[in-house]
Formats: sequence, structure tokens, C-alpha cells
Amino acid sequence: MSNEHSPLLTYGLFSVVGDPSGSGSVSGQQGVGTATPGNPPSSPRSLNTFFGVIVPTVLSMFSIVLFLRTGFVVGHAGLLQSLIMLGVAYVIISLTVLSICAISTNGAVQGGGAYFMISRSLGPEFGGSIGLMFYLANVCACGVYILGLVEAILDIFGQDPGSSVSEGVRVLPQGYWYGVLYSSVVLLVCLLVCLVGAQIYSRASFLILLVVTVSLLSIYISPLALGPRDFTISHQGGIANSTIVYNTSYTGFNRTTLRNNLGPGYSLDYSTNSVMTFATVFAVMFNGCTGIMAGANMSGELKNPSVSIPKGTIIAVVYTFFVYLFLFLLVSSTCERVLLIQDYGFFRRINVWPPFVIIGVYCTSLSAAMSSLIGASRILHALSLDQLFGRPLAPATITSSSGNPWVSVLYTWALVQCVVFAGQLNSITSLVTVFYLLAYAAVDLACLALEWASAPNFRPTFQFFSWHSCLLGIMGCVVMMFVINPVYSSASIALLLLLLLFIHYRAPTSSWGYISQALIFHQVRKYLLMLDVRKEHVKFWRPQVLLMVSNPRSSCQLITFVNQLKKGGLFVLGHVQLGDLDTLPSDPIQPQYNFWLSLVDKLGVKAFVDLTLSSSVRQGTQHLLRITGLGGMKPNTLVLGFYDNCVPEDYFLQDPAFCEEVCGRNGGGGDNFGVDLPSLQAHFPPVRNMESPRWLSPDEYVGMISDAIKMGKNVCLGRYFFQLQGEMSSASQTGEERTIDVWPLNLLRPENSGYVDVCSLFLLQMACVLNMANRWRNARLRIFLCVEAESGDQGWMAKEETLRDLLGKLRIRASIKIVAWDAVVKLYTGGKERRAATPGGGDVGGGRPGWVGQVTSRRL
Repeated sequence: MSNEHSPLLTYGLFSVVGDPSGSGSVSGQQGVGTATPGNPPSSPRSLNTFFGVIVPTVLSMFSIVLFLRTGFVVGHAGLLQSLIMLGVAYVIISLTVLSICAISTNGAVQGGGAYFMISRSLGPEFGGSIGLMFYLANVCACGVYILGLVEAILDIFGQDPGSSVSEGVRVLPQGYWYGVLYSSVVLLVCLLVCLVGAQIYSRASFLILLVVTVSLLSIYISPLALGPRDFTISHQGGIANSTIVYNTSYTGFNRTTLRNNLGPGYSLDYSTNSVMTFATVFAVMFNGCTGIMAGANMSGELKNPSVSIPKGTIIAVVYTFFVYLFLFLLVSSTCERVLLIQDYGFFRRINVWPPFVIIGVYCTSLSAAMSSLIGASRILHALSLDQLFGRPLAPATITSSSGNPWVSVLYTWALVQCVVFAGQLNSITSLVTVFYLLAYAAVDLACLALEWASAPNFRPTFQFFSWHSCLLGIMGCVVMMFVINPVYSSASIALLLLLLLFIHYRAPTSSWGYISQALIFHQVRKYLLMLDVRKEHVKFWRPQVLLMVSNPRSSCQLITFVNQLKKGGLFVLGHVQLGDLDTLPSDPIQPQYNFWLSLVDKLGVKAFVDLTLSSSVRQGTQHLLRITGLGGMKPNTLVLGFYDNCVPEDYFLQDPAFCEEVCGRNGGGGDNFGVDLPSLQAHFPPVRNMESPRWLSPDEYVGMISDAIKMGKNVCLGRYFFQLQGEMSSASQTGEERTIDVWPLNLLRPENSGYVDVCSLFLLQMACVLNMANRWRNARLRIFLCVEAESGDQGWMAKEETLRDLLGKLRIRASIKIVAWDAVVKLYTGGKERRAATPGGGDVGGGRPGWVGQVTSRRL
């Protein structure tokens, strides 16, 4: 049973029925929410909502901002702007959370978290590029958390700046390379924990959350237990060996302190020696909200990700919002601005037991670093399984016996090690924030696309979202990206486009479905309904062609020519297979569509394909003329090959596109839908030879023309098109001028050599359309004016002048050639008389040849 005929089965039922653990492999060969029934899961799913989503998300959102940058944000921005930043940040992430909840509750979610959601919604190109950038965001975030942890360690145990003497607990030497060394040691600890697996990480995270909760409670309780006190803060100045001393105070709850801290006070940051702005402070503050996907990244280890991800993420977001809100109010009411700006670790100065804060800082930073490291490794593992980036990520598919992707962890560890060389936390927070915002915008875009496509299988159990929330989320993310850092934002978008082009060039094979197809279908259906056939007008006429093809091997030149002739109109390749469905076990037509569509791709033409099964070619052509197209897009012109005794040539043997050697050099000659070149060549039979039987009789051929004219269609007959390519190549080599020759007459009624009839005007129209095509734009249009000798020179000149006037009115630039027509008329008249004298001769072909070449006047 094919995927198209069983959408529910391929949309996640197997992952519930066939795989009780709910696991499934993420591969390029499986669609959204599918898992191979009967296969054991590659990794056990053992984490519930609390341990798998709430705990890592809360700790990731707290990170270092909670203990080390709260004073930085409130001190520089003031309480009011800090609350605005908090509100904007949480509005953006809340809108993204709604999109995450919608996507994650729409079928089974496998490993890879946000990458899985985006790639299975937007396709491999967009999903892979955003997935890699989200992976890099997690890598950079891990580096930020480690640098923050080292900063907190040196703040307590580091030697004083400018001094090499250890005093008390200050035993660690400071400096750039020492900072890199300490960061590497911390990163090594995180690596060891992540190599053990997700279970030990989740248990350790729970213990860390308990410690952080105790530390937070101590901060909230301390103002009630401590009275006002003064502090002296010193920093090394810009001048060598100089020290700047600041005197500041902790006032406890005080209205004056609150009033002084309401407005902004942007000043020099003592760690980067640069003046802070709203954008730079918001970048640091928003970094504390970027952990909303920490739980989603663990989707491969969750027992029920479709339930755990939305529920756990919402709980974590609400909890962290109120923690930050109360903390902002607390510090702005109790601490002077100088204390907030000049000491990142001021919380330990105002705590009932300073080690509480120190332990909290270490725990949140370490946990956030581990969360980013393990989450990034899962994203990389999913990317490697989907084979979007080829061999460089191939080793990342390796897992341990317990399902832990330890090679992906090592890859990620190596990249984070490169990030720690940045040395300063604030110097890379803007880049991390921009990457996260871009990933969040992609999630919102994925949900928006699914909502706009109105796909019947998009039925998320989470209903608290709409396309408005998705669109606002996208706009908020993009705007804040450029507010934070326009340079980083532009560079990240450029990187996204480069990755998208790279993946598109590699043409990855996937069966995930393409949201673009659903969106196109939705829009095309809407506009087709608006295309009213009752509003047709001759002024906007264009060819809409049905080309009947018996064997593409001998018709490729004609197919290419008609593609140039269509002028933006409908172009359909029609084919009739002889047979009776009553005598067949299944429809033989459906499997053929992929071969014909691959042929269209190979030829590079913009054509639809319509195939039918019929007892005769004539009857099948009638069917196609009636049912091909939709609404206002239906064929108005039938094109047939000429019925003669010429032996056709095999175009597949001439065109390089059908050459195995050329296709082999370009990647095997296959396309994304499984039709490779050998299969394509084997599907279409060899061209007929002189002894081959014909499937079409002359009477039936003429009957097809008659049927088309009865249906009000234009009819064009093509002959000798197998010579077209050779003649064009010869003309281009010799520099000979190419021409489009038009004979404005009815060959079946040559005695009527006038050119102001329906048939002649149709020929002129088609010649003009062909002359507009790029390949024929430089060709010269020639019109052969057929005249009889008895009319004399004056009659010829008068007819030529009349034709020139007509061409001028029709805006047709062409040269006119005079051709004597008397011999043709006599030959036709004599043959007609002989047929009339022969008994029954007038009935050859049923009289229908007289209709060949006629067109309907309303079309011109």
C-alpha cells in the first residue's frame, strides 16, 4: 500500500502500535512521525515530562543570567526598561512556544527536537540549514555558559588583577590563557557526563535544580534578614597599574533606591570596556530566555514527546518568567545602581550565607552548559542520520549500545572548545542570541506554513495558536535580531541562504513531504476558482496545447518545440495506452507517471502529463481533450505528429541528457523520486521500424482531427521535427540567418488562396508567438503570399500592399515573398474531379480531410 493511499498509517500510527516505546529512527527515508514496525528502538525512551523537559528547560533558561547578569541588566537599563525587555523577550518566546506545542502535538516526534520539527515541516533544504544553525547556536551557548562559570570561579578564587601573590582563597592565576585552561577543564567535565548518557544527566540536573532552588530562596529571604551595608568595589583601570575604586551601598527595601533605579543608566561595562546600549543589554538578557528548546532537544529520550514537550515547556516558561520578574523588582528596590553595574556577583555580598549564591552560580552554569552540549549533540546526530551534509557528518551516526550518540558528543565538544577561545562572555552573547532568534523564527515559520497550507493531516491536539501568533512570532524574532546586532543578523541570514543552496544542490532524497507543495496547491486551487472561463477575451488569448505523444524517443524535438510555442500557456503531454481495465488486475497507467515526469525534467520543458487507458487511440484522445486541464486552464489546441511512412529516429541516442556516461559523471543519473536513467530508457519502447505494426490507422488519425475540430479545438500537425536540431546547429555554425516561414493558406482548399481567413490568421498568430521565444527571437519572419498568374502584376502588388497594411495593424514585422500558385490549384482541381468521377471516391476518409487545419474563429 503506497504512502499516498494510506496517509494515517504513515503519519505516526506505527510509532504507537508497532513500537510501544514510541521511539523511531530519524532517517531520510521516513516521513513525519513514522517508525519502522517490528524493529527495536535504537535508543530507549526513559525520560518523563519533569526530568526530560521541565528540569533541563528551567536550568537552561536560568543559566548564568540569573545570578551573574541580573544586576547588569537592571543597572544599565533601569527597572522600567528591564521589564520591557523581559516582556518583549517572553512574548517572543511564548509565541514560539505555541508553535512548538502545535507541531509537537501533531503526530510522533523523534530525535532532533527543533530540527526534526522544522525539517519535517519545511523540507530538507530549509530544515537542514536551520538545523545546523540551531546546532551552532547551542554550541555557542554552551561556550557562553562555560565562560560564565569560569568568570564566577575567578571572581572568588582568582588572584587580584595586577598581583601574582595568592591571598586566602584567591589562588588561581588570571589571564587570557588561564581562562581558556579553566574553561577547557570545565568543558571536559561536561563531556564526561554527556558521554555517560542522558539518564545520568537528567538525574544530575534534578539535583542541580534543587540546589538552585535553595539558592534562589536564600536571595529572596536575605533582604528580610540583612540590614543596609556599604561596599567598596575596585577594578583595574584603563591606565597601566591603576585601580578604580567605587563606593556603593545595599539599602534594603527603599523607595529612594527604587526611584533612582527606574530609569536607564547605560555606562561602560567593566569586563568589555565598551559602552552598553539597549540592544547589547537586551542581547545579554535574552540569552537567559533561550533555553526553551532544551526539552525539545531531548525528544529522542522522552517516553511521550508529544505530551511532554508542550506541557513541560509551558510550565518552565511560566516559572522562569515569575522568577525573573520578582528578581528584577527585588534588586531594583534594594541595591544602588553602582553596585549592580560594577559587580556581576553582587548577590553573594547581600546573601545571608554567600556560599549559597556561589553554589547556585556554579550549578546553573554547569547544568546549562551540559544541557546545551547534550542537546546540540542530539541535533547533530539527527542531521547525520538524515545525510544532508554528506560524509563529514557520517561518523556522527555512531551510537553506543544504549543509544547514546557519543561521536556527536565529541564533535560538539571540539566545537565548543573553539568557542571558549573568545575569552569574554559578553563578546559572543549577541551572536548566540541572533542564532537562537533565527531558529525560533524558523519554528514559527514551520507552524505558519502548516496552518496556511490547511493540510487535513495537520491536526495538533494543542489548539491555542493561530497563524496570527506564528506571524507575530516571526516578525518579533526578525526585528529583534536586527535590533541586537544588524551585522550578525545579516551574516546569519547570508549563512542560512548559503546552507540552503548547498543542501538544495546536493538534492537530498527524502520522503518527508514538501510543505511548499501543500502551499502551492492551496493557492493554485484558490486562483483556479477565480479563473472564470466566461471572462475569456480574444485580446488575452494564448496557446494552451495538448500534444499527443506515442513514443517520446521519437518525439523529443517536437516536445521541445511546442514548449517554446506555448508562451506561458498550458502545455500537456498526452499519451494513450491501449487496453481494457476490466481485463486487468490493476490500472497500468498510475506507475507510468513517474517515468513521464522524469522525462519532462530531463527535457527541461514546462509541461503537465496526462495519461489514459482506452480501447483505441482515437477514443483516448477524445477523453484527454474533454478532461485534460481544470477550470479555465484547458487545452484549446491539439498538436499531432504527421501520419507518414518515415522511419522515426531515436532521440535518446542523440541527446547528452540521456547519455549514461554524462549522467554518471553528474551523480548517477537519478532524481529524487527513484527513476534513474536506465529505468527511464527501459520504460519507453524502441522506435518502430518499417516492419513494425501501426497502432493507428489513417482513418482513425483523420477521425482524431475531426473530433478535435468538432470540440472547438485548433489543430496543428507537426512533420520532420527530427531534422530541427541538426538544421539549427548547422545554421549557428555557418552564421546563416534563421527564418520562420508562414504560408497563410488552407492546404485542403488551395483554390482559396486568400489570407484573411481563420486558418491563415491562426498561422500568423502562432508564428508571432514562436518569434517571441528566446530561442527564436532573432529569427526572421517570412510570409509567402500565394497568388495566381491570371491576376497580373497589378493584382500581385495590390495583394502585397493589402497584406502589408494588415501586418502593420497586427504589429507583425515580416518580409513578404510572392509565390505563383496556379500549378497547385490545377493539380488540386484535377485530383478533385478524378475523385468525384470514381464511385465512392468522394467518401474516402469520410470527407473529414476537408476539416484538417481548421480552427475556431472565436479563439483568434
